[in-house]
Amino acid sequence: MAGSTATKEIVLVDCPDEVGLIHRITGVLGTHRLNIESNHEFVDTEARHFFFRAELMPAAGASTPASGALAAELARVLPPAARVRVTRAERRPIVVCATREPHCLGELLLLDAVGDLPGQIVAVVSNHDTLRGLVERFGLPFHHVPHQAPAGDDLPRATHEAALASVIDGYAPHSIVLARYMRVLSEDFVGRYPDRIVNIHHSFLPAFAGASPYRQAFARGVKVIGATAHVVTAELDDGPIIAQDVIHVDHTFTPERMAQAGRDVEKLVLAKAVRLVLEERVFLHGRRTVVFE
Repeated sequence: MAGSTATKEIVLVDCPDEVGLIHRITGVLGTHRLNIESNHEFVDTEARHFFFRAELMPAAGASTPASGALAAELARVLPPAARVRVTRAERRPIVVCATREPHCLGELLLLDAVGDLPGQIVAVVSNHDTLRGLVERFGLPFHHVPHQAPAGDDLPRATHEAALASVIDGYAPHSIVLARYMRVLSEDFVGRYPDRIVNIHHSFLPAFAGASPYRQAFARGVKVIGATAHVVTAELDDGPIIAQDVIHVDHTFTPERMAQAGRDVEKLVLAKAVRLVLEERVFLHGRRTVVFE
């Protein structure tokens, strides 16, 4: 709010490219005596599209204008199709979904506990009760939302997802992180949280999508394996990619050893992607992303 204690703001702009866009943006910021502490810009020359991210602090004696008013003022000097957002740099709430594997969840819990995550895990949800003890060691709420009825039969997907959404919505998270959550989400569920779900896939996409990627990789005799963090879309493992990494393997690696090595990559790639998303460094651009690291 205007007149409040100075806080760092983040300005995000993407629009069709034109001459003088940076001059127009910095002109508005200068009028409000907002100092640019860091900025990135990029032009996709094929699509003729411009991307801009800046971190701002008010100059001494100046106050930060209301985010909505500043965004509207920037939009007035930019092309009509411009998307402008002004947001405060703060720890954003996230809900983590997991199943049985602890490595990705554990990495996020540890980073959160030591203050090295630019967000705050407000809850963990799982379709199994396996990870309750791990989560409760960190003093966080754990919600078991089973996908099976007491008799052991699978619940209708819509029934299970309604229960899952009810828990998630109670925390109003900025993002939902799938930390090896081994359930395929429906188009309706994904559409409920557009561009807000981040997943880790245990493969270097687009290779080896779907189930058992390490066995697929072993069968193909690959020399590198990797992990991919991406935005979840209705099509399985096909969302815009945020972060990837690989490690080298050789003929001595069994599928099980590949999986063990891959877990180390998965947890680091997911943590990196979550950090990028929470710091508002990711622009979606069709099936691709523009990431300002």
